[in-house]
Amino acid sequence: MSTAYKNRIQEFKVALAEEKINLKTLRELCFNGIPFEGGIRALCWKILLNYLPVDQTQWESFLKKQREVYSQFLKEMIIQPGIANANLGLSREDVTMEDHPLNPNPDSRWNTYFKDNEILLQIDKDVRRLYPDMAFFQRPTEYPCQLILDPQNDYETLRRRVEQTTLKAQTVNCNRSGVTNVSSPGKALNLYPSNEYEVLPNGSEAHWEVVERILFIYAKLNPGIAYVQGMNEIVGPIYYTFATDPNSEWKEHAEADTFFCFTNLMSENRDNFIKSLDDSQCGITYKMESVYSMLKDKDMELYLKLEEQNIKPQYFTFRWLTLLLSQEFLLPDVIRIWDTLFSDQDRFHFLILVCCAMLILIRDNLLAGDFTVNMRLLQDYPISDVHTILTKAKDLQDTS
Repeated sequence: MSTAYKNRIQEFKVALAEEKINLKTLRELCFNGIPFEGGIRALCWKILLNYLPVDQTQWESFLKKQREVYSQFLKEMIIQPGIANANLGLSREDVTMEDHPLNPNPDSRWNTYFKDNEILLQIDKDVRRLYPDMAFFQRPTEYPCQLILDPQNDYETLRRRVEQTTLKAQTVNCNRSGVTNVSSPGKALNLYPSNEYEVLPNGSEAHWEVVERILFIYAKLNPGIAYVQGMNEIVGPIYYTFATDPNSEWKEHAEADTFFCFTNLMSENRDNFIKSLDDSQCGITYKMESVYSMLKDKDMELYLKLEEQNIKPQYFTFRWLTLLLSQEFLLPDVIRIWDTLFSDQDRFHFLILVCCAMLILIRDNLLAGDFTVNMRLLQDYPISDVHTILTKAKDLQDTS
């Protein structure tokens, strides 16, 4: 480890040791990348995503409360209707004539259960193929959720629920254009064909199952948006960062902490996932066009070339913007980009700068290429050095 890097870690430690953390100082430090050592990155993300308060004296009581709230969500939302266990203080309900699996009443708990299963099947399909080029999400977590896996409970795991459900996931029409292309060519080696997952022994659960639970609870708590394909790509890097935290006290609560950080990030980003808002000023169309209007300002020649070839921003920036570039780069590079994005106060404006920088950095190829060549370049972005991209984005920010 170089002396400069050791000094950098020390700077972070000093900033994070303050009783009241100076957010401005921390943002400036994080902008140039956050060290993984000592759980610094995971801690900084929790602060930057407005989860942890800046007053460190509040952390212990705040985290205890949030994790209890999440535990309550698990109890209320993962139990199959009518299968609550009496010894948890929840009375077993008889399936009476008023509420039974064939009850057509829209208020029936069974009706809700079957509707939830449609969403669950879509989530299940997506989380099983999270980062197929690395084994992490298929591996068992060190901290399986005892509340659900304890054999004393009548709780049903989501995995069992999926296995028992015969509904077809196709009924969920929540794809968004461009996001169905789950991974750019060359970015993922399909090491795990979807039907050949290692079956973990009873009492264990894979990391992808934890991500599934987070997304399912998010969908239940946010019925207006529920689950939209691609959200798994936003939870994935956050959960990975928290679940690999070298500090085991934090790592143990990766699930609850990820849920709240993801919820906070989605509160800023959710308009991109709501189809009815696409053409509004807060919707995705406006943001995609912002990339081109910035390009027009920074590099008129390249802008005119893309216009002339009728390469519309939605052909490639849809995925870049909605998924925060999580499908364009390998996971360590995505995490490095997010260090900078999360640290910028206007993170989504900075994302537009990053997209613009990505275009300018391949301008020579784009100016020389025809429509087909250029579309291939944009769909499978050729530069993997994210440092170059972020430096260029910062230059664009400084000259605007």
